Parts: sequence; structure tokens; C-alpha cells
Amino acid sequence: MKRKLETIGLTMGWFAIIGQFILLIMNRQAGLFETIIRFFSFFTILTNILVALYFTMSYLDSKKNPLNLILSNGAMTALTTFILMVGLVYQVSLRHIWNPTGLQFVVDELLHTVIPIYMLMYWFIYSKTTDLKTKSVLNWLLYPLIYVVFIVSRGYISNYYPYPFLNIPEIGLQPSLINIGIILGVSILMMILLIIAGKFRKNLIKE
Repeated sequence: MKRKLETIGLTMGWFAIIGQFILLIMNRQAGLFETIIRFFSFFTILTNILVALYFTMSYLDSKKNPLNLILSNGAMTALTTFILMVGLVYQVSLRHIWNPTGLQFVVDELLHTVIPIYMLMYWFIYSKTTDLKTKSVLNWLLYPLIYVVFIVSRGYISNYYPYPFLNIPEIGLQPSLINIGIILGVSILMMILLIIAGKFRKNLIKE
């Protein structure tokens, strides 16, 4: 059953990522190289890639593959947190600003709704004690912190910001920092809640 769920997870993930990449290239409003950089500037894309890699490496179960670092202690809980944040931020802040149709609608729903819920379901079923170690999970906060530094730095140089709530020239530095603080704060809270919920579930199973 686990391998079947991993197959579904990696298939959905890579289909959505590749589909979004093709759509972005087809409808690009900048040069090819710049468009590719912009594609990898979205936290949604990066996080979905990490989730797809997680399902892929878990399915392959190859201990010699260096990409197996994605399966390290705490990774499942951290990635579940981040992909849930992708879905939450989209539903709250971004869904109302556009109305995708056709393949873009399918890809959009996969990236922002279906995969986050699917990852949560998978985490609930298969998370282990090693996935719930607080220090290991919180260490993954380095990922969004590096992302924010990259986006702000590149935005300063290129004047391109992938999300309106991070667009410093339009909304100002202080509101942008507040938005970043809120998102990081909610991420930490969600991580802690998942750790508590996971340990509570483990205790119930033991009983």
C-alpha cells in the first residue's frame, strides 16, 4: 500500500511541476533564461519539487543515492508543514487574484490543494518517531529562510518578486517583513502542532 501511495504522490508531483514549467514557458513574458529563473523562484514550485523528490526517493528505497538526504529525520514532518503552508497561503492570499482554466486549472489545483492534502494524509499514516523529533524538524526552517534571502536579494537586483505580499517596491519593506514574519510564525506553529499530533497518535496506537 505504501509503495502505491508513493507512486501516486510522485506521479502527481512531477506531472504538476513539469506541466507548470511547460505552461510558463509557453506563456512567458520574459526571455527564456529569465523565465526559468522565475519558475524556480516560486516557493510553491520548490516545495512541490521537494515533496516529489521525497516520494520518489522513498519509492526507490536506494540508500546509496545522495538524494536520500531528503528522507532524513524530520524531513517528512517539515515537508508536510511547508506544503500545507503553500496551500494555506494560496487559499488565503492568492486564489482570488486569478481564475485559471484548462490544464492550468488542473496543475494549479494539484500544486496548491491536492498535493498538500495528499502529503498530510501520507504523513498521518506513515510518519515515524524519527519524523517527529523537534530539533530535526525545526532545522528545516533554514530552507524558507534561505528562500526569503534569495527572493529579496534577487528582487532588489531584478525588480521581480514572485508573490505580491513580498513585493517590496509596491507594498513597502515593513509590510513585506511583517508578511514574512507571519508566514514563518505560522509555519513554526504548524510544525509544533504536527509534532504534537504525531506523538499523540503514536501513543494512542501503543495503547
